[in-house]
Amino acid sequence: MMDKGIYKSLVAGKAEGKKRLAVLIDPDKTSQTFNKTLEIAIRAKVDFIFIGGSLLVNNQLDTLLEEMRQQCNIPLILFPGSSFQLSYRADALLFLSLISGRNPELLIGQHVISAPFLKVSPLEIISTGYILIDGGVRTSVQYMSNTQPIPSSKTDIAVCTAVAGEMLGLKMMYLEAGSGAHETVPLSMIEQVSSAIAVPLIVGGGIRNAERISDAFHAGADLVVVGNVLEKSPELLVDMAEARFW
Repeated sequence: MMDKGIYKSLVAGKAEGKKRLAVLIDPDKTSQTFNKTLEIAIRAKVDFIFIGGSLLVNNQLDTLLEEMRQQCNIPLILFPGSSFQLSYRADALLFLSLISGRNPELLIGQHVISAPFLKVSPLEIISTGYILIDGGVRTSVQYMSNTQPIPSSKTDIAVCTAVAGEMLGLKMMYLEAGSGAHETVPLSMIEQVSSAIAVPLIVGGGIRNAERISDAFHAGADLVVVGNVLEKSPELLVDMAEARFW
Protein backbone atom coordinates (compact mmCIF):
# COMPACT_ATOMS: atom_id res chain seq x y z
CA MET A 1 0.00 0.00 0.00
CA MET A 2 1.44 3.35 -1.05
CA ASP A 3 2.04 6.07 1.50
CA LYS A 4 -0.36 8.97 1.12
CA GLY A 5 -0.33 12.60 2.16
CA ILE A 6 -0.64 12.48 5.94
CA TYR A 7 2.14 9.99 6.54
CA LYS A 8 4.40 11.63 3.99
CA SER A 9 3.88 14.97 5.74
CA LEU A 10 4.85 13.43 9.09
CA VAL A 11 8.00 11.90 7.66
CA ALA A 12 8.92 15.19 5.99
CA GLY A 13 8.16 17.08 9.20
CA LYS A 14 10.43 14.78 11.20
CA ALA A 15 13.26 15.41 8.74
CA GLU A 16 12.72 19.16 9.00
CA GLY A 17 12.30 19.21 12.79
CA LYS A 18 8.69 20.37 12.44
CA LYS A 19 6.52 19.53 15.44
CA ARG A 20 2.85 18.58 15.22
CA LEU A 21 -0.06 18.65 17.67
CA ALA A 22 -3.16 16.46 17.63
CA VAL A 23 -6.36 16.82 19.64
CA LEU A 24 -7.99 13.54 20.69
CA ILE A 25 -11.79 13.49 20.65
CA ASP A 26 -13.58 10.58 22.33
CA PRO A 27 -17.02 10.10 20.69
CA ASP A 28 -18.36 8.81 24.01
CA LYS A 29 -17.26 11.93 25.88
CA THR A 30 -18.42 14.76 23.64
CA SER A 31 -20.00 17.43 25.82
CA GLN A 32 -20.76 21.13 25.92
CA THR A 33 -17.02 21.82 25.58
CA PHE A 34 -16.73 20.02 22.24
CA ASN A 35 -17.71 22.97 20.06
CA LYS A 36 -15.39 25.26 22.00
CA THR A 37 -12.49 22.82 21.63
CA LEU A 38 -13.09 22.49 17.90
CA GLU A 39 -13.35 26.27 17.51
CA ILE A 40 -10.01 26.79 19.25
CA ALA A 41 -8.40 23.93 17.32
CA ILE A 42 -9.39 25.59 14.05
CA ARG A 43 -8.18 29.01 15.17
CA ALA A 44 -4.89 27.61 16.51
CA LYS A 45 -4.33 25.58 13.33
CA VAL A 46 -3.98 22.27 15.15
CA ASP A 47 -2.40 19.74 12.80
CA PHE A 48 -4.66 16.73 13.31
CA ILE A 49 -7.78 15.58 15.11
CA PHE A 50 -7.69 12.01 16.41
CA ILE A 51 -11.08 10.34 16.98
CA GLY A 52 -11.48 7.27 19.15
CA GLY A 53 -11.54 5.79 22.62
CA SER A 54 -11.45 2.56 24.61
CA LEU A 55 -15.22 2.10 24.18
CA LEU A 56 -17.79 3.21 21.64
CA VAL A 57 -21.29 3.01 23.11
CA ASN A 58 -23.27 5.94 21.71
CA ASN A 59 -23.11 5.13 17.97
CA GLN A 60 -22.16 8.71 17.16
CA LEU A 61 -18.90 8.18 15.29
CA ASP A 62 -20.22 8.89 11.78
CA THR A 63 -22.30 11.81 13.00
CA LEU A 64 -19.36 13.32 14.85
CA LEU A 65 -17.07 12.97 11.84
CA GLU A 66 -19.64 14.58 9.55
CA GLU A 67 -20.09 17.47 11.96
CA MET A 68 -16.35 18.08 12.19
CA ARG A 69 -15.94 17.81 8.44
CA GLN A 70 -18.54 20.53 7.93
CA GLN A 71 -16.75 22.87 10.33
CA CYS A 72 -13.08 22.37 9.51
CA ASN A 73 -10.51 21.02 7.08
CA ILE A 74 -8.15 19.65 9.74
CA PRO A 75 -7.23 16.04 8.84
CA LEU A 76 -9.40 13.58 10.79
CA ILE A 77 -7.57 10.44 11.88
CA LEU A 78 -9.28 7.43 13.44
CA PHE A 79 -7.63 6.19 16.63
CA PRO A 80 -9.65 3.00 17.09
CA GLY A 81 -9.97 1.06 20.31
CA SER A 82 -11.42 -1.90 18.40
CA SER A 83 -12.45 -3.07 14.94
CA PHE A 84 -15.91 -1.59 15.55
CA GLN A 85 -14.58 1.97 15.56
CA LEU A 86 -14.27 2.37 11.80
CA SER A 87 -15.74 4.87 9.35
CA TYR A 88 -15.13 6.01 5.78
CA ARG A 89 -15.81 9.60 6.84
CA ALA A 90 -12.30 10.15 8.23
CA ASP A 91 -9.12 10.85 6.27
CA ALA A 92 -6.84 8.24 7.80
CA LEU A 93 -6.61 5.51 10.40
CA LEU A 94 -3.85 4.52 12.78
CA PHE A 95 -3.63 0.76 12.33
CA LEU A 96 -2.53 0.14 15.90
CA SER A 97 -0.60 -2.94 16.95
CA LEU A 98 -0.19 -3.11 20.74
CA ILE A 99 3.41 -4.26 20.67
CA SER A 100 4.07 -3.59 24.37
CA GLY A 101 1.57 -6.30 25.32
CA ARG A 102 1.14 -9.96 24.55
CA ASN A 103 -2.57 -9.98 23.74
CA PRO A 104 -2.81 -11.60 20.29
CA GLU A 105 -6.13 -9.90 19.56
CA LEU A 106 -4.46 -6.49 19.70
CA LEU A 107 -1.28 -7.62 17.97
CA ILE A 108 -3.03 -9.10 14.91
CA GLY A 109 -6.51 -10.48 15.72
CA GLN A 110 -8.56 -7.28 15.38
CA HIS A 111 -6.52 -6.35 12.33
CA VAL A 112 -7.59 -9.50 10.48
CA ILE A 113 -11.25 -8.70 11.21
CA SER A 114 -11.01 -5.13 9.96
CA ALA A 115 -8.70 -5.77 6.97
CA PRO A 116 -11.46 -6.44 4.37
CA PHE A 117 -13.23 -3.21 5.31
CA LEU A 118 -10.04 -1.17 5.26
CA LYS A 119 -8.71 -2.71 2.03
CA VAL A 120 -11.54 -1.14 -0.01
CA SER A 121 -11.86 2.02 2.05
CA PRO A 122 -10.63 5.47 0.98
CA LEU A 123 -8.79 5.81 4.30
CA GLU A 124 -5.04 6.28 4.46
CA ILE A 125 -3.88 3.36 6.62
CA ILE A 126 -0.85 4.10 8.82
CA SER A 127 0.57 1.08 10.66
CA THR A 128 1.57 2.18 14.15
CA GLY A 129 3.35 0.44 17.00
CA TYR A 130 1.32 1.21 20.13
CA ILE A 131 3.44 1.10 23.29
CA LEU A 132 1.76 1.51 26.67
CA ILE A 133 3.86 3.11 29.41
CA ASP A 134 2.88 3.05 33.09
CA GLY A 135 1.38 6.43 33.94
CA GLY A 136 0.93 5.81 37.66
CA VAL A 137 -2.72 4.72 37.49
CA ARG A 138 -4.62 1.85 35.88
CA THR A 139 -6.08 3.40 32.73
CA SER A 140 -9.01 2.39 30.53
CA VAL A 141 -6.73 1.23 27.72
CA GLN A 142 -4.78 -0.96 30.12
CA TYR A 143 -7.96 -2.55 31.45
CA MET A 144 -9.62 -2.99 28.05
CA SER A 145 -6.47 -4.35 26.38
CA ASN A 146 -5.81 -6.83 29.21
CA THR A 147 -2.10 -6.02 29.05
CA GLN A 148 0.52 -4.64 31.40
CA PRO A 149 2.23 -1.36 30.49
CA ILE A 150 5.99 -1.06 30.37
CA PRO A 151 7.21 0.39 33.71
CA SER A 152 8.24 4.03 33.32
CA SER A 153 11.68 3.15 34.72
CA LYS A 154 12.33 0.47 32.09
CA THR A 155 13.53 2.67 29.25
CA ASP A 156 15.57 -0.15 27.76
CA ILE A 157 12.45 -2.26 27.26
CA ALA A 158 10.62 0.64 25.60
CA VAL A 159 13.57 1.27 23.29
CA CYS A 160 13.90 -2.39 22.27
CA THR A 161 10.14 -2.64 21.74
CA ALA A 162 10.14 0.41 19.45
CA VAL A 163 13.17 -0.84 17.52
CA ALA A 164 11.52 -4.25 17.06
CA GLY A 165 8.35 -2.57 15.81
CA GLU A 166 10.32 -0.53 13.30
CA MET A 167 12.12 -3.67 12.11
CA LEU A 168 8.74 -5.34 11.60
CA GLY A 169 7.82 -2.52 9.24
CA LEU A 170 5.54 -0.39 11.40
CA LYS A 171 5.56 3.18 10.11
CA MET A 172 5.23 5.07 13.41
CA MET A 173 5.68 4.50 17.13
CA TYR A 174 3.25 5.77 19.76
CA LEU A 175 4.36 6.03 23.41
CA GLU A 176 1.11 6.17 25.39
CA ALA A 177 0.70 6.71 29.13
CA GLY A 178 -3.10 6.46 28.77
CA SER A 179 -5.97 8.90 29.09
CA GLY A 180 -6.07 10.42 32.57
CA ALA A 181 -2.60 9.14 33.47
CA HIS A 182 -1.09 10.67 36.61
CA GLU A 183 2.36 10.73 35.05
CA THR A 184 3.36 11.38 31.47
CA VAL A 185 5.89 9.35 29.49
CA PRO A 186 9.32 10.20 31.00
CA LEU A 187 11.34 12.65 28.95
CA SER A 188 14.42 10.42 29.13
CA MET A 189 12.38 7.59 27.60
CA ILE A 190 11.11 9.84 24.80
CA GLU A 191 14.67 10.95 24.10
CA GLN A 192 16.15 7.46 23.96
CA VAL A 193 13.32 5.96 21.90
CA SER A 194 13.48 8.88 19.45
CA SER A 195 17.23 8.42 19.08
CA ALA A 196 16.87 4.69 18.41
CA ILE A 197 14.30 4.83 15.58
CA ALA A 198 13.98 6.61 12.25
CA VAL A 199 10.17 6.61 12.00
CA PRO A 200 7.96 9.39 13.46
CA LEU A 201 7.34 9.24 17.20
CA ILE A 202 3.97 10.09 18.78
CA VAL A 203 3.63 10.78 22.51
CA GLY A 204 0.41 11.07 24.51
CA GLY A 205 -1.28 10.47 27.83
CA GLY A 206 -1.59 12.67 30.90
CA ILE A 207 -0.33 15.84 29.21
CA ARG A 208 -2.01 18.80 30.87
CA ASN A 209 -0.10 21.94 29.92
CA ALA A 210 1.92 23.62 27.20
CA GLU A 211 5.20 23.29 29.07
CA ARG A 212 4.94 19.52 29.09
CA ILE A 213 4.23 19.51 25.37
CA SER A 214 7.29 21.64 24.73
CA ASP A 215 9.40 19.33 26.89
CA ALA A 216 8.19 16.29 24.93
CA PHE A 217 9.03 18.00 21.63
CA HIS A 218 12.52 18.92 22.79
CA ALA A 219 13.04 15.34 23.99
CA GLY A 220 12.31 14.03 20.49
CA ALA A 221 8.54 13.63 20.03
CA ASP A 222 7.40 14.50 16.52
CA LEU A 223 3.69 14.57 17.34
CA VAL A 224 2.05 15.13 20.74
CA VAL A 225 -1.56 14.17 21.46
CA VAL A 226 -3.74 15.93 24.04
CA GLY A 227 -7.30 15.11 24.93
CA ASN A 228 -8.61 14.42 28.41
CA VAL A 229 -7.69 17.80 29.91
CA LEU A 230 -9.50 19.67 27.12
CA GLU A 231 -12.82 18.10 28.08
CA LYS A 232 -12.90 20.45 31.07
CA SER A 233 -10.58 23.26 29.99
CA PRO A 234 -10.59 23.69 26.20
CA GLU A 235 -8.98 27.12 26.51
CA LEU A 236 -5.68 25.40 27.41
CA LEU A 237 -5.38 24.50 23.75
CA VAL A 238 -4.38 28.07 22.87
CA ASP A 239 -1.02 27.83 24.65
CA MET A 240 -0.64 24.14 23.81
CA ALA A 241 -0.74 24.92 20.10
CA GLU A 242 1.92 27.61 20.54
CA ALA A 243 4.25 25.06 22.17
CA ARG A 244 5.01 23.69 18.69
CA PHE A 245 7.11 26.80 18.05
CA TRP A 246 8.90 27.23 21.39
